[in-house]
Amino acid sequence: MKTLQQVLSHKTHQGIISISPNRPVYDALVILAEYKIGALAVIKDGELVGIFSERDYAREIILKGRSSKTTPVSDVMTEKVIIGKASDLVESAMSTMLEKRIRHLPVVDNGKMLGMLSIGDVLKETISYQQELIKQLESYIHS
Repeated sequence: MKTLQQVLSHKTHQGIISISPNRPVYDALVILAEYKIGALAVIKDGELVGIFSERDYAREIILKGRSSKTTPVSDVMTEKVIIGKASDLVESAMSTMLEKRIRHLPVVDNGKMLGMLSIGDVLKETISYQQELIKQLESYIHS
């Protein structure tokens, strides 16, 4: 099974897609739409300080009647960020994401964020791994 670093290296968006905590939520929504993603890393002075997701928008802006043009990302972001290490295996990330009920996992190496994986990225890699195992087992059985 691959490490999180290996999965990141095959993603379409190689860089970190992020926003500053002082920017308005509206700007974050524009970035989410532009890249067709569900969450952004919130970075301040080069450090991961939170995640802003579509869930945050729905729960903290829409349901509370706030303005996305005047509310800063820092007011609605998720601050307690669960992270994965670059050396973690996909299986471990899947377990963490399911257990913690999260859809996005920042991947960090030596305190530096390398990228973000979605539950879809992790699921796709898990299925690919299982399909390869099935092929190997079928080949073994037929030989």
